[in-house]
Amino acid sequence: MWVLSPARLLSRRTCPLPSRTTVPVTLPRPQTLHHLLPPPLSREFSPCLSTSTAYNPRGPVAVRYFSHSRFQSSIIPANTEATMGSLGPYQRKHKVTVVGSGNWGCAIAKIVAENAASNPAIFEEKVEMWVFEEKVEIAKTSRHYDPSSPLCQGPQNLTDVINQTHENIKYLPGITLPSNLHANPSLVDAVKDSTILVFNLPHQFIIKTCEQIKGKILPYARGISCIKGVDVNEEGIHLFSETIGKILGIYCGALSGANIASEVALEKWSESSIAYDPPHMDSKAPSPNRSPSASTENLVQFEHKDVSGQLSRVKLQALPSDYPPVDHAVLKSLFHRPYFHIRVVSDVAGVSLGGALKNVVALAAGWVDGMGWGDNAKAAIMRVGLLEMVKFGEKFFGATINTRTFTEESAGVADLITSCSGGRNFRCAKLSVERKQPIEKVEETELNGQKLQGTLTAVEVNNFLKKQGLEEEFPLLTAVYRVLEGSMSVEDIPSYIERKPESISYVETGRVTSSGTSQAVLSARL
Repeated sequence: MWVLSPARLLSRRTCPLPSRTTVPVTLPRPQTLHHLLPPPLSREFSPCLSTSTAYNPRGPVAVRYFSHSRFQSSIIPANTEATMGSLGPYQRKHKVTVVGSGNWGCAIAKIVAENAASNPAIFEEKVEMWVFEEKVEIAKTSRHYDPSSPLCQGPQNLTDVINQTHENIKYLPGITLPSNLHANPSLVDAVKDSTILVFNLPHQFIIKTCEQIKGKILPYARGISCIKGVDVNEEGIHLFSETIGKILGIYCGALSGANIASEVALEKWSESSIAYDPPHMDSKAPSPNRSPSASTENLVQFEHKDVSGQLSRVKLQALPSDYPPVDHAVLKSLFHRPYFHIRVVSDVAGVSLGGALKNVVALAAGWVDGMGWGDNAKAAIMRVGLLEMVKFGEKFFGATINTRTFTEESAGVADLITSCSGGRNFRCAKLSVERKQPIEKVEETELNGQKLQGTLTAVEVNNFLKKQGLEEEFPLLTAVYRVLEGSMSVEDIPSYIERKPESISYVETGRVTSSGTSQAVLSARL
């Protein structure tokens, strides 16, 4: 049998189980207490396996741990969780809250709730999900319709419907949500005492939402942003993970990948990327003397670097040692499912930009597809789009970005392909051409109250590029904006994005062929 360690994301290796019950340990134990935790994920999953129950191995499990760039192999007995009592060295479990409940918000909340129930040594079973309250009616065609039920007597609160039917009938119809997922109409109550906050809502609402909970969350909470977009203001361009962190005074990573929400909710296999650079003091600081929600007294503060490579203005509060560290392994245990495979990396800038800019490129792909120009034209859009995404990252986040993220991770080229083939931005752009309607009109009729992220991101990115005097350096991003504002037609896109001779720089390198001769290699870049 083959098993997979929580650190597979770092080693990409599966480890065959030996027939004996022990394995030689060749490296010293890490200074942290990771090795005392039961493995949250302990085998290679198959997409076709059932997801309704937690995996319980019958034999010892080989696990490889990662800490401070060192690997260690160890064996954990199958009954470790039972014999440990609850948390072993950790007295507290992580409480998780998902902020947002659209189709992608509910799909992620479903995954998180399933994993919280499957990892009782690390997470509290109950997962809160903040829902913007609105009235909905259960249709007579719904599987939940019962004329004698109070829920079917006219408009009802969406949270009541979700909690009683375990389905978001408006934004994710037909998908059963876990019973341990609780829909909460109170934002402040939903985030209270949560150590892990997952933000998943349209990016135009994130700043206002964060302002409402500022000072009302645990000072040492950690966040994951699933938000697709960039924050442009008078100070420049920022990632929403860092905007969240600055407003709330916490560290926040990012999740993005080739993920159509409806397919993920239907448990069709996909991959995604989490970017998280664990704060170095987490789970090493002593716990505060008072209750976790009462005060910031006795908390250790420390500095960290942001994606610019400079020290952040946010002084982080260390996660107390009572909690399991929020590291790559714990995040994988929270988000990885048999049908939703997660790789965790440290490149927050690359993962975030991939998720934001691909939506702008998808609009252009939808337009050319709507014109009937075929797959060749769509491939050309994706090629130029990928080049501009990489160039944007290098130019404005060059201190920390890893450009390989765009080609090696789900958050890069894979997400671009998916978004330019079947995402909502692509679909609405295509329909706007076919129907000869403004894309805003298509958005109203097709998205059931949800919003396109590509259109707003295109405007914000162009505002930034215009101030920098760099519109011509990003012709596709600029063309999308101009089509949206009406100063350019879709027919103009091919000639506008064509690389001009003066815009191509050639770098000559020497390569020795198998025959021993020297060959000049020219590489062109926008």
